[in-house]
Formats: sequence, structure tokens, C-alpha cells
Amino acid sequence: MSPEELLDSHARALDWTGTVVGRIPRSRLEAPTPCDEWTVAELLQHVVAGNLWAAELASGRTIADVGDRLDGDVLGEDVTHSYTESAALADAAFRVPGALSAPCDVSYGPVPGAVFCEHRFVDVLVHGWDLAVSTSGPQTLPPGLVTACWEVVEPQLPELEASGAFGTALEPSPDAPAQDRLLTALGRDPGWTPAQPRL
Repeated sequence: MSPEELLDSHARALDWTGTVVGRIPRSRLEAPTPCDEWTVAELLQHVVAGNLWAAELASGRTIADVGDRLDGDVLGEDVTHSYTESAALADAAFRVPGALSAPCDVSYGPVPGAVFCEHRFVDVLVHGWDLAVSTSGPQTLPPGLVTACWEVVEPQLPELEASGAFGTALEPSPDAPAQDRLLTALGRDPGWTPAQPRL
């Protein structure tokens, strides 16, 4: 996809997941999620920290520059505010002229900012679904984002599975809709509920 399409997809994924986060009651923070060993609160911590790391690394800072500044609790008392603030910072960092072509000092890099932005897009969108199914939120992803996400994921499936970040791919049914094909490719059971064991 073009740089403009990538930035738009990333921003829309941040917004969609923000809608999910805004509906999560505090009573559900300890609920299980499809992610191995993570509760809703722990998954939120991962997503918000990921946004904050994206803002730092897409701005040209290195992992060493950031150090342990983002370790520990990044959610605070107002989870929705923390997410919204982190999402705005991540979106803005990738929109700075030259950010998509500049190298980013990620743990598996350095990689061009566009590659890092692609991976952040996938992470935010798929974890948004994880949070939604864990808390009875909206579970139908925007079709355009599913298409754009698959465009990123399909050529990188072996690397994504080998990374362990998304789980082992499952086999979708032959007539599975696009969202289910995306989720199963990334190790998700589209029919997962909080009553099921974690993957």
C-alpha cells in the first residue's frame, strides 16, 4: 500500500481499538484474553506501551535512548486516557516527513519506518479484536482494515509465526470470511470466548 494508505490504516486501527478500550469496564480488567497468559489489563499494558515505544523509535530514538523509561505501569488510573494519548503520539510520530523511510531501531531491526508502521498497524488491530472478544465489545473489524492488514500479513506469515508474537496459525474453514482468515492466520480462534482456555 502507499505511504498515505499505510498512515491512514494505522490511524484507523488506533481509532477502532480506542473505541474498544473506551468501553472496557474496570470490572473486566482481570478477564482472560486469547493471548497466552495475559489478562485484559496486561494486554492493555502491552498495547499502550507499544504505542509509546512506536512514538519514541519512529522519532529517531534508539532502544538505548529510551532505556527503562517505559517499563512498569503505563496505564495509570484512567486507562482510556492513557490509550488515547499513546495512540495520538504514535500516529503523529509516523506522520513526520521522512519518518516512514528513516531507519527505526526496533528489536528485530533496524527496519524502515514503513515496516515498523505496518507491524504496529497489525498489532494494534489484532489486539483490538483480542480486547473486544474478552470484554464483549464490538467484534467485527472494519472490512477495509481487514483487507489492508491481510496485505501486510500474507507475505510475512512465516516470519510472523516464527516470531511467536501472534501464535501458531490455525486452519480456517474453506468458506471462512476474510476476518476469520486473518485471525486464524495469526493464531486466533474466531469463535473464542472468555470461558475458553487461552491459546
